Amino acid sequence: MSGLYRSAMSARLAKLPPPPPTRVCEYDDDAAIAEEAEDEEDEEGDTISALPGQGLGFFADALQVATPSRHLDSRVYYTPPKFKDGTVMVCHHGAGYSGLSFACFAKEVTEMTKGECGVLALDARRHGKTVSTDGEDASSDLSVDVLVADFCAIVESLVGHSMGGSVVVRSSQTLMEEKYKISGVAVLDVVEGSALDALPHMNSLLNARPDGFDSMEEAVEWHVATNTIYNPTSARVSIPSIIKHDEGAVPPYQWRTPLRSTAPYWLSWFKGLSSSFLATRTARLLVLAGTDRLDKELMIGQMQGKFQMVVIPDVGHMLQEDDPTRLAEILVEFWRRHEG
Repeated sequence: MSGLYRSAMSARLAKLPPPPPTRVCEYDDDAAIAEEAEDEEDEEGDTISALPGQGLGFFADALQVATPSRHLDSRVYYTPPKFKDGTVMVCHHGAGYSGLSFACFAKEVTEMTKGECGVLALDARRHGKTVSTDGEDASSDLSVDVLVADFCAIVESLVGHSMGGSVVVRSSQTLMEEKYKISGVAVLDVVEGSALDALPHMNSLLNARPDGFDSMEEAVEWHVATNTIYNPTSARVSIPSIIKHDEGAVPPYQWRTPLRSTAPYWLSWFKGLSSSFLATRTARLLVLAGTDRLDKELMIGQMQGKFQMVVIPDVGHMLQEDDPTRLAEILVEFWRRHEG
């Protein structure tokens, strides 16, 4: 089933399989980090603001990257590879989440590759700490073409989760035309057929999701208690970036990106995903949480050997948070096989 479907449905499930054992990651409260930043110009004139301490223990740096062509000031979390011109896994989160959903995964990749492979995770427009430079209304469009253009402004190597997988797949051709070397594309837990089948039921299922929370701690606890995220360590890192404090709201802790507000874009995210994935001119990997049903196009493609598929057991839709160690093992192996 789709990521949106799982996210809403999880609140109604009484009990899911017990979470897999996970490694403990160091926790750093995003709210406690100093706001001061020192600006420097990159080679193309985009302003990059370093945010000392944010993502400490997971990423080497947290940056605000101004991309004037996209009218965005984008939050990027980055650990560079230790060698010049090394590979970077660039991660795009799913709807309603943020780049910090890849925090524990990024730490695992860095440790497994001894720094040979870098990791970059970004916050999409209207998500996390990315803001529009032209006002909130100007950044409201979450159609897949807009997200693809945003993504191409920042990244070179690709990996995407759920809605982000759709962006990743559609971006690869553009990036290759611009002579970027893309070793492979990985899509995490999204299948076009299942996602489209779930869309008619989404509004009623989202009623199970609370409008907000009385505290940040309650928001973290809700995600863990409902098994939306199995791994409490990862939830403590990622959830503060998707919740905002609004003194005038009831309750005062609100979603930064209410999923119901993204409804006009759901169809664009998933329609045509399978054909775009199979047409991508690089190595392809599909990682699923559980035995999701492949649609006809993917079933034929799998029988023809057009992509690699791996199923991770005992995880939910947020597989990069639920079992970051196993996902890192899969993607590092995929990278080593196709790098060259």
